[in-house]
Amino acid sequence: MTNNINRIRNALSEHECRAMLITSPANRLFATGFASSAGALLISLDDAWFFTDTRYFEAAGESISEARVILVTNEEPYAKRIKTFLDEHGLTSLGFEDESVTYAGYLEWKEKLGVELTAAQKLLNNLRAVKSRLDLEGMTRAQRLAEKSFNEILPIISPGITEKQLAAELIHRFLLNGADDKAFDPIVVSGAKSSMPHGVPGDVKIGKGFLTIDFGVKLDGWCSDTTRTLCIGKPDDEMISIYATVLEAQHAGIEAIRAGAEGKAVDAAARAVIENAGYGDYFGHGFGHSVGIEVHESPRASAISEDTLPAGAVISAEPGIYLPGRYGVRIEDVVYVTENGCENITNLPKELITI
Repeated sequence: MTNNINRIRNALSEHECRAMLITSPANRLFATGFASSAGALLISLDDAWFFTDTRYFEAAGESISEARVILVTNEEPYAKRIKTFLDEHGLTSLGFEDESVTYAGYLEWKEKLGVELTAAQKLLNNLRAVKSRLDLEGMTRAQRLAEKSFNEILPIISPGITEKQLAAELIHRFLLNGADDKAFDPIVVSGAKSSMPHGVPGDVKIGKGFLTIDFGVKLDGWCSDTTRTLCIGKPDDEMISIYATVLEAQHAGIEAIRAGAEGKAVDAAARAVIENAGYGDYFGHGFGHSVGIEVHESPRASAISEDTLPAGAVISAEPGIYLPGRYGVRIEDVVYVTENGCENITNLPKELITI
C-alpha cells in the first residue's frame, strides 16, 4: 500500500489546518502504508511524526517513509510525546478524526495536549474516496483471491452441509489462498433466512431454495466485497423472475455510475426497476457503498445520499429483493468510477447457479 502523508499535508491548508492528528488504524494505514494496532501520526505543513510503542517501533522505522518514528513509553506516553512536538513547532490547533474519536477521547486529547481540536474527518474521507490505478491493482488482486476461494467451495455445497460449515470453509480457503484476513464475517444464509440481508450463518443445514453468500477478503491493506445468490434445487417461475429483476436493477445502477453522479441518482436508477416490477417495498438498503481499506467507506449510493461520486471511487453495486419469511436475492459487484462511466472489477458470472 502506498504512503499518503504528502497528500494529507497538501490538503491541510484547504481545511484550514496547520496540523492533523491521526489515531484510527484505518487512517494510519492509509497515511503511512504501515498496519499496526497501536500508534498515532502527527502531520504538520512541514513535518510528520509517527508515535508507537516497542511492539512496532523497529518495524515502523523500517517501513514508514516521510515521517520520523518516535518511541512512546510508560514514562513518556502518547500525549506527553505529542505535546512536546506541538509546543516545539508552535502548533496551537489540531485537526482530528471526529468520526472515529470518542467524546471521552476528544476531551482527553484536548486536556492533555492543550490545543484547539478541529473536526477534520472529511479531509481524510475525501482523499480515501479516490483510488489511484496502483490502488486499484491491489484491490483487484484481493477481488481475484476472493473469487478463487468462492469457486473452490462450489463443489462442496449440498444439503448435507450447514451454513456455519460453509462459512468456515470459505474463510479457510481465503487463508490458504494467501489472504491476510477476511474483510468481514461471511454472510451464508439459505432458504427462508436468505430474506435477511445481514443474516448470520447458523447450525442449520442448507435447504432447498436460494442460498446467499456475501464474502470478502483483506489483502495488502485492501478489502474486496462480493455477493452471489445460488439456488439449491430447481427454482420456480417467481424465483427466476425475481432474480432477473435484481440483475436488471444492478445493470441499471451500474449504467448510471460515472464521475459527478449523485449517489441517490444511482440508487434511483436501480430502485426504479425493482419498483416497476412490484417489489419496491422489499428493497430496503442502498444500492452501494465505497470499498477500500475498510469494506464500508464514503461516498455511498443510497436513496438519501447527497454524496457525489468522484473519479477513482470504488463502489459496490448490490441491489436486492427480500420477501420476509420466504427468500431473498442479492447480486453484488464492485466497480471503479471513471469520468465516462465505470469499470467492473468483479469477475464472477451472474447467471443463476443451481445446485
